[in-house]
Formats: sequence, structure tokens, C-alpha cells
Amino acid sequence: MTRHGTDDAIRASRSEAPSMAEIFALIRDELAAFEQEFARQIASDVPLIAEIGRYVKDGGGKRIRPTLLLLSAKLWGHPVTPATIRLAVVVEFIHTATLVHDDIIDGAHVRRGRPSVNARWGNQITVLMGDWLYMRAFEMALEERSFEILDLLTRITRKMTEGELIQLGHIGDLFITRERYFEILRRKTAYLFSACAEIGGILGGASPAEKLALREYGMNLGTAFQLIDDVLDFVADEESLGKPAGSDLREGKLTLPLILLVERGEPRHLEMVRAVLHDGDYTRVTRQELVAVLEAEGFLERAREEARAYARRASACLRALAPSPYRDALDRIAYFTVERTR
Repeated sequence: MTRHGTDDAIRASRSEAPSMAEIFALIRDELAAFEQEFARQIASDVPLIAEIGRYVKDGGGKRIRPTLLLLSAKLWGHPVTPATIRLAVVVEFIHTATLVHDDIIDGAHVRRGRPSVNARWGNQITVLMGDWLYMRAFEMALEERSFEILDLLTRITRKMTEGELIQLGHIGDLFITRERYFEILRRKTAYLFSACAEIGGILGGASPAEKLALREYGMNLGTAFQLIDDVLDFVADEESLGKPAGSDLREGKLTLPLILLVERGEPRHLEMVRAVLHDGDYTRVTRQELVAVLEAEGFLERAREEARAYARRASACLRALAPSPYRDALDRIAYFTVERTR
């Protein structure tokens, strides 16, 4: 069967698979408990922290990382414990801390359709709030007294920080390689997805082989997720993104569609990318002009297909797990990750 035939078969087999609404319904009570625990843990007797914490909570988010952890924890039929809920909050705190710090580094002023934390409170307060979120996350993680989970969280947090530093070394780099791009992507995004799935497995009682399957599932899913994010940065609107479209290149970051364009080596296209990198805006070259080139050359579709390939690998990893509605939900998430428009 051809790859496209395989994709058609997958789509057909998923026609009766759960929708995203049905996926969330599987863990409705757990997600409600997560939101309550998130609010409780982000509260503080320091008024400024409490104020920013409420602002962060009200900003919401996709909650995909805690969803992965909760679904993975339920694969073996055990009830979700308060410890599982707390660890779902831990991974969301770590994710939120990275966003808070990233917005400072990028000079971003909009996040999730509202002023970013740094836009409202300034960089000095915001960097300390990010630090507080990290420390609070690890304080919660320590309460569980699981060295396996703590070791996993400390390693992936280190890798995420290293990813940010590697990326900073390539700001404005017209000739960043695909290999370096994927290294940054894995460190900044995929490792945390992987940790969420694996921690769920640890809490659910997974065997070593099952933990490995979940770890690889999360890595592949996180890679697919970020590849689509990078495509959406070009083609989605600000309302869908919750931030200005075309932000990556404006901030000096080349993602896969542009890396492919630069590799082609067409002088006119190189000058277009170089102009935006130099200016930090789309004055000389508009985003629409650049998107038109990427569409015409097929590089946005190539990035989408790369994401689909990683999503297929994520789904394949789940075959090592016993069939269940929760496994079906994880499989469906891989599909929705690459078909989403926001």
C-alpha cells in the first residue's frame, strides 16, 4: 500500500474514532480537578504573585500536556489519584514558565489573545514570576517522593533551557540547518510532551516496554505538534494564533518551511528572507508575499507532510499498549494535532 493509501486507510479507520469533545469527556472529571488544583497551587500570599497567577490561569490554553498525562495514566484502568492531578499541574506550570520566559526573550507583547505577562508587568517582574512557576512546579513534584519522576522532570527542564540557549545562538541565522532546527524543536517542545506521556505511564503502572512506547509516542507527537505550529505561524490569523502572525521570522527564527526555501538557494527568495531578518518586520517584504512563495514552492505542504509522518510514528508507538478507549484517544490526538487550524 502507498503512503497515501495508508493515510486514506487511517482516516477511514478513524471515522468512528472519538472526537476531541469525546476525548475530553473521557477525562472530564479529571480535567475539572486539574483546573481546581491549578488555581489552588498558583495562589500565593504574596499579592503580586497572586494577581499574576490569576491572570495566567484566566488565560487558559490548550491543556494538551495535562491531557496527555491524564489519558496515559488511565490506560491500565486505575483511578486517577490526587498525585496524578498534581503532576498534571506540575507539567502545565513548567510549560507556562517557559512561555513566560520566552515572551521576555522574544519581546512578545501578546499571548493567547491578551497582553503577555511582560507587557503588563515588565520584564523584571515577569522573569521572577517564571522562576517562581518553575520552583513551585518542582516543590509539588518533590511532594510525590518519586525519584523516577523527579529525575525525568529535571532532565527535560534542563533540555528545554538548553534548547532556548541553542536557539538564541541562531537568531538571525539565514543558514540554520534542518538538523539544528529539529534539535531545537525536540528540546523546546517534544521532550515535555514525551515526559507527560511517560509520567502518566509511570503513575498508571506501565511496564518498562510500555513506558518506552509512551515516551516515543510523546516525542513524535510533540514534534508533529510544533511542526504544525510553525506552519500556522505563516498561514493562520492573529485571532486563531492568539499572537501576531509571522512572529517567528520577525523574531529572527527560521522554521522548516523557510529552511527548505533557503536550501533551494534562489537569490530572489534569499533576499526576501534576509530583508525580514534584517528589518525585524514585514515592511519591505509582506508576510503574504512570503507565504505565496512558500505555497507556490510547496514548502508549507512539505512541512505539513513531515508533521503527518511524525503523527503516524506516534500512532504506531501505541500498538505496544493494550486496546482501550484511552489508547484510542491518544491515537486521535495524534490525528487532530496535524489537522488543526489553531
